Amino acid sequence: MTASNPLLFAKALADETRQKIMLLCCCQRLSVSEIVEQLNVTQPTVSHHLAILRKAGLVDVHEEGKQTFYSINQDKITACCGQLMENFAPENEITIKVKTILS
Repeated sequence: MTASNPLLFAKALADETRQKIMLLCCCQRLSVSEIVEQLNVTQPTVSHHLAILRKAGLVDVHEEGKQTFYSINQDKITACCGQLMENFAPENEITIKVKTILS
């Protein structure tokens, strides 16, 4: 996995609509139309937010025929959170425990 970009991660999480999309796509694949239906927003709005989430690497894209499905990239989220912990709380007890578990 490539290095995480904490800035892209933070920007992606900074929007309430993107957070809602991430919650919807957690542990399941959804199409843009399914996301639009559940959020009651326009298709261009959802596509815009998905593009930001894709750029940050926080969603996986799955092509099936003519449809595109999105799901959360849990590995990337874990890596980004871990990197934030190491960068901003390196001496924190939880960060130390996580580093110990991972090594």
